[in-house]
Amino acid sequence: METKSIMIVGVGGQGTLLTSRILGGVITEAGYDVKLSEVHGMAQRGGSVVTFVRYGEKVYEPIVEEGCADVLIAFERLEALRYAHFLKKDGVLIVNDQRIDPMTVLTGVAEYPENIIENLKNKYKVIDIDAMAEAKKIGNARVFNTIIVGIAAKHMDFDKDAWIKVIEKTVPAKTIDINKAAFEAGYNFNYNIQGFKD
Repeated sequence: METKSIMIVGVGGQGTLLTSRILGGVITEAGYDVKLSEVHGMAQRGGSVVTFVRYGEKVYEPIVEEGCADVLIAFERLEALRYAHFLKKDGVLIVNDQRIDPMTVLTGVAEYPENIIENLKNKYKVIDIDAMAEAKKIGNARVFNTIIVGIAAKHMDFDKDAWIKVIEKTVPAKTIDINKAAFEAGYNFNYNIQGFKD
């Protein structure tokens, strides 16, 4: 198979690293070569966090070039906007409809852009979900990232059971059941891919 590139972007404290560990685990279990690379802005909570995941028969380079990501998973709207140009033409952008003001907005240096998701849909294939609200429905707002993993799993090459096995091995033991429920909620989430068509 040709090498696939996934990007996970978010804000410190949102669980991007756990998500990349789940993804890396699923890919490794499937027998592919995988390279992960993390890039932190401000490492404390509130800074940008970007994880590149590339996998295939043999992967030499962990960094995803602009215009080359098959899937971009964004845990926050502004982060989706910031990194959307990394998507390839037929790539899919999965965005959590959540706003977390960066330091520049909090200090009044910049304004948080309006209509981010609507504008992204003019250019890209976008799946948007208020994953926080969905996570609250199943009883724990903190598992919103596993809901997004469930959606992403539908756009990748691995079977559902493999994802669930890796989630069981990766998340803290006492959170296994709620994370499995979150994955199922994402996997079964009813959405239309909206956005840019040729």
